[in-house]
Amino acid sequence: MKKVSYLANKQVSRLGFGAWPLGNTAHGKTMSIEEGVRLVRTALDLGVNFFDTAPNYALGRSEQIIGEAIKGRRSEVVINTKFGHHSDGRIDFSVDQIIPSVEGSLSRLQTDTIDSIILHNPSFDILQGKTSHFTVFESLKKARKIHGYGVSVDTVDELNAVLKQLDVDVIELLFNVFSQAPRHLFDAIEKKKIALIIKVPLDSGWLTGKYNVSSNFTDIRSRWTNEDKERRHHLVEQFKKIVNDQTITPYAMAFLWSYPAITTVIPGIRTEAQLLEHVSYEKTKISSVLREEIELFYDREIADKPLPW
Repeated sequence: MKKVSYLANKQVSRLGFGAWPLGNTAHGKTMSIEEGVRLVRTALDLGVNFFDTAPNYALGRSEQIIGEAIKGRRSEVVINTKFGHHSDGRIDFSVDQIIPSVEGSLSRLQTDTIDSIILHNPSFDILQGKTSHFTVFESLKKARKIHGYGVSVDTVDELNAVLKQLDVDVIELLFNVFSQAPRHLFDAIEKKKIALIIKVPLDSGWLTGKYNVSSNFTDIRSRWTNEDKERRHHLVEQFKKIVNDQTITPYAMAFLWSYPAITTVIPGIRTEAQLLEHVSYEKTKISSVLREEIELFYDREIADKPLPW
């Protein structure tokens, strides 16, 4: 039976919308507000109701686009935004910046409440509960400015700290076929009834199968060395053999959806074509046997030498 997940007492679509591309520039073209609004409304019409954004995404334009697009449909939508990376490009996790940041997000989103807000990859002392950030978030929750709060993390150590030290409603976690280290903690997340959002589900594009050892990158992905690209290319080819298909994205997404602990998965979506492709991937199912093969593939090929993100 397909699990139905909830956040802020709203049913959440298993396919979420990673809203970093909204209003941003790629390949020399900037997405207009009108284009972004059409894309968000199309997603809603297709049943995608979870939107993950942040103040710094396109320096506030992502939130602005979502706010414009959901007019008259706010009750259908689940919005997750962030704190720490600001709409003017600053990175500042100071406690006294929380309320101004939330008020800015509320204004851009044209709403009086945010379904969830998370700390945008904070420092370890925050994850260990050594600061007063969550006292402020709790006060915002009581004031109904937000319905829930949590953190975005990348590593097992960070996730362990959160589960041991914090009482949060939501966690956003880096997890995909090539980055499975946290999976042994999924039972603990589910037991605590924490909503789990999966970010970077396609390993920054490698699990679309469109990159290879010869691919050149001019954005943040230029951090990969030739050795990193060669290794990822080799792993992609192995993954194709495991799923017995040259088209691997549906299996990479289905792998994530096979975990009951996962609430929603948020690939970045820039075009209607990408949106329609991701909606179609929900039809792909993998057996427990294939999921185990993918887990063993990670354990054998990657676990002892994790890929640099």
